[in-house]
Amino acid sequence: MSPPEAPGATPALQLDDVSKRYGRRWALARLSYALPAGTSLLLTGHNGSGKTTLLRLLATAIAPTHGKARVLGLDCVQEREQVRRRVGLLSHASFLYEDLSAEQNLTVLARLLGIPHAKDAAAQLLERVGLTGRTVQPIRHFSAGMRKRLAIARLLMKKPDLALLDEPFGELDPKGIEQMEKIIGELAQSGTTVVLATHLIEQGLTLCRERLHLENGRAVAP
Repeated sequence: MSPPEAPGATPALQLDDVSKRYGRRWALARLSYALPAGTSLLLTGHNGSGKTTLLRLLATAIAPTHGKARVLGLDCVQEREQVRRRVGLLSHASFLYEDLSAEQNLTVLARLLGIPHAKDAAAQLLERVGLTGRTVQPIRHFSAGMRKRLAIARLLMKKPDLALLDEPFGELDPKGIEQMEKIIGELAQSGTTVVLATHLIEQGLTLCRERLHLENGRAVAP
């Protein structure tokens, strides 16, 4: 069941009978759900339950086979580019430039976004995610955990209205997990809508107000 919506408010996400099929397999099956803007949602389910498919669909990386998905009042198919400008996705693929340093990766993004003082903005985010001192090394030498930290820094640089986080705690050491929890909490407190997919249920329940549990692409009681 979706949380109550304030009268007249535009949901952060609205799913109406959404299904997604890969060949003969339905990754999502007739999923309907609405989430108020500014609410944090914990997305749970076993591997293959449809969590990643749903996040990719909301990020407009894929389109639904049937049904309609809207993000911040925008149609994920018909208004794809507008959606992309307002959504940040932290996924299993980092989308980082391997031959550039962490600082260069963030500086390039800052300039593309028109953010002034790009190097200063990059330095602040690298400190926030615990990568101070790793600013000039090409990221092809980074560990998986360091890449995850840099990927969340890229998301923060974008300042999305909707943050989609797919297993953000994966590959992080205990200090990294603590930093990620803090960042997710700060995003939620700032008014950003957060959708968090994780197998770490205890952390997720602490960070999120709502929960959506998927089994075989369907919403069920956890």
